[in-house]
Amino acid sequence: MVERIRAIAKANEGRQSPDRTTGSETTEVENTSDNDVVPSETSGAQGKPTLPVADDAKSLDIELVRSQFPALHHTLDSGVRVTFLDSASSAQKPQCVIDKEREVYEQYYANAYRGVYRYGDRISRELEHSRESIRQFIGAESTDEVIFTPGTTVGINLVANAWGRKFLKQGDEIVLNELEHHANIVPWQWVAEQTGAVIRYWPLTDDGQLDLDASAEVLSEKTRLVAITGMSNVLGTVPPLSEIIAKAKAVGSLVLVDGAQSVPHMPTRVAKDGIDFLAFSGHKLYGPSGIGGLYGRRELLEAMDPFLCGGHMIDQVTMNGFTVAHLPAKFEAGTLPIAQAIALGRAVEFVAELGFCPVHSHEQSVLRYAWEQMRQVPGLQIYGPDTAHRGAIISFTLDGAAAQDVAQLLDIKGVFVRHGHHCTMPLHEHLGVPATIRASFGLYNTKHDVDVLIDALHFVRQELKLDS
Repeated sequence: MVERIRAIAKANEGRQSPDRTTGSETTEVENTSDNDVVPSETSGAQGKPTLPVADDAKSLDIELVRSQFPALHHTLDSGVRVTFLDSASSAQKPQCVIDKEREVYEQYYANAYRGVYRYGDRISRELEHSRESIRQFIGAESTDEVIFTPGTTVGINLVANAWGRKFLKQGDEIVLNELEHHANIVPWQWVAEQTGAVIRYWPLTDDGQLDLDASAEVLSEKTRLVAITGMSNVLGTVPPLSEIIAKAKAVGSLVLVDGAQSVPHMPTRVAKDGIDFLAFSGHKLYGPSGIGGLYGRRELLEAMDPFLCGGHMIDQVTMNGFTVAHLPAKFEAGTLPIAQAIALGRAVEFVAELGFCPVHSHEQSVLRYAWEQMRQVPGLQIYGPDTAHRGAIISFTLDGAAAQDVAQLLDIKGVFVRHGHHCTMPLHEHLGVPATIRASFGLYNTKHDVDVLIDALHFVRQELKLDS
């Protein structure tokens, strides 16, 4: 099959795709001012993106938004334009984020929290400005509760080690579910082995949602933690967090939210919502790779042991022992990826300036259109709930075709999707398939991108002779 796909690709070289300009597609939305975040003005950050937003936040100028993302405008050697539909894996970066990271290296790079010279002072202020922007973005009460991490996986592992190994004991229960990414399963399996804790699984409904009616069977006075995704990276399922948090709190349990998929697409208010821990990644949030964040309630973070030890996380060191620094330094051992952390602040400001209300409305409009169009493709099976209960992710299979073959043929048409189990083997076992193809949408995708995907899927069916 690989050789055949290579032959198909060679045969398609030089073939031009239909014109793929985006036009001036605009999505009308209702005003929800509570969802808009005003970035902090306390740093020496330079400028803001030139993205006009109506005073009443009623529309998203998608053409202008797309113009901010240079990677969306490339043409392959075959003359085909790129259609990027893999934002759930890693999102593209706006020019302002790219410029911010470059600015750090070109204008004032130094190690943070060390030097009193001008570069050292400037970069420390920039880093704290980023932390403040993130605090506002997720609705935390203090910047002391915002820890820079390499990403969601490390954030969850930090909690599993620094909280779980200290406070979990024999017979305590951790509640997970089959929607979870391996990063929110494996650390808890490991810590359960270390502590004697027991893992319980919250069952799913037939359409891939948490079965809330089963809560009484899953939650009990033994429950110490409910670890749950804010949005499934495969089905797009958006669990009703407010209900789940209320049920968890009723039995005295903490709640950890894997926000890798949800934080880029919907407003998060950790303090208001009663979230105890939230982990997220910058690279899915239109920010740099190698940087992310962990929120934890102050009293929990203060009670936890350090995760890593070394420079910056200490207060005093003698030959007989050490004392740890105050938050957030306690969990930020060593030198941070400074430029990336500063650029992450610029990324959240970029999204905040657009406003979550217009962003979410636009993404849901594209999702609904994709749902309708994809269901008309013969042999295409979509997994998960309807569009009222999911974010901008659609995973599917094509009868008679391997997921990898579909993804490779879509690439010939410039359509970039992911295939495989997406780091969710238990979920795919639940679905009864070894792999799916995933189309995931960001704030820059359009209905035209969906049209290109549909045309490419018909091309796949033709090349694989699925109609015969």
